[in-house]
Amino acid sequence: MSDNPWNEPEKQEALEKGAQQKQVEAEGNDEEVSKAESKLDKAIKNAQEGVASKKEWKLIEKLLNGLFVEQRRARRWGIFFKLLMFGYLFLLLGLFFAGKDIATDVAPEAHTAIIEIKGPISADDESNADTVIWALRDAFKEENAKAVILRINSPGGSPVQAGYIYDEIKRLRELNPEKPVYAVITDIGASGAYYIAAAADSIYADKASLVGSIGVVAGGFGFVDLMEKVGVERRLYTAGEHKAFLDPFSPSNSSEKEFWQSVLNTTHKQFIDQVKKGRGDRLKDDPKLFSGLVWTGEQAVELGLVDGLGSSSYVAREVIKVEKLVDYTPKPEPWKQIVDELGVSFAKAMSTQLGMGQSSPLR
Repeated sequence: MSDNPWNEPEKQEALEKGAQQKQVEAEGNDEEVSKAESKLDKAIKNAQEGVASKKEWKLIEKLLNGLFVEQRRARRWGIFFKLLMFGYLFLLLGLFFAGKDIATDVAPEAHTAIIEIKGPISADDESNADTVIWALRDAFKEENAKAVILRINSPGGSPVQAGYIYDEIKRLRELNPEKPVYAVITDIGASGAYYIAAAADSIYADKASLVGSIGVVAGGFGFVDLMEKVGVERRLYTAGEHKAFLDPFSPSNSSEKEFWQSVLNTTHKQFIDQVKKGRGDRLKDDPKLFSGLVWTGEQAVELGLVDGLGSSSYVAREVIKVEKLVDYTPKPEPWKQIVDELGVSFAKAMSTQLGMGQSSPLR
């Protein structure tokens, strides 16, 4: 026997009665609104004809007062939003002009300078040579900066950009022999990132950091056989016998492979020479050292790729003996950050409205 005190017929009847009651209430409300509108229309008509009663005049007066209240309320909100918009514009202008005067957060007392190198190293990314070099120059120019720490978290990138930074570190160290440079690798310091680290006086990492990858890589795809299968003909016109030797739609030949390998070997040799120049006798004599492999920070200490294990705070506190850290990494001007964030928010809102922000379901 069910615990529910209502049986099915009773439950259905109750639901039907409830629905009917709601419908009656809704109809009653509509009738009341209709009556009120009718009374108002009649009062306005009588007022125009000059025969409106005192009660009708009060009704009209009540309507007009309500309209005035709504108008005042709308006007106040309009003024509020205009002031908000002007305040926002003035804030942007203030940040624009103030941003020009904002420099790095330099402390008046002795400190250790920190410069971040994170993400890919390339001319178009955050860690490009111009940005890092300007930060280095600021740190070396500041008398209160007793040492410089390069905090590295990068898989590498352009050997040209890395080379520029490496050379600038060496130049600044020669001009300022009393100001040492330390590289601290966090998650990863590989390839071009290690290239930069090798210019430092000492390198530190976490025991689980990934370090090394001293090698050069270049790759692509070949679509010649695929084009033949689908019946596509490649039409390529060049001036110069080997101008299109990297074209993925043209067949390669042994002489061009040999030439490209020589380019990679030359770049690799330049990389090795700079690492040896920076690390010197600390490197162990191991044939795998320059094979492109990566090691943990703990293994890298044994191989001489890293001098010790520790974080930026550890190096500042225990090695440099100046615990206060000041970030010299250039930051975007505040107004640019706000504009960029507004642009991203606007783009997201537009994509959502257009239905472009929804991902397709897996099938």
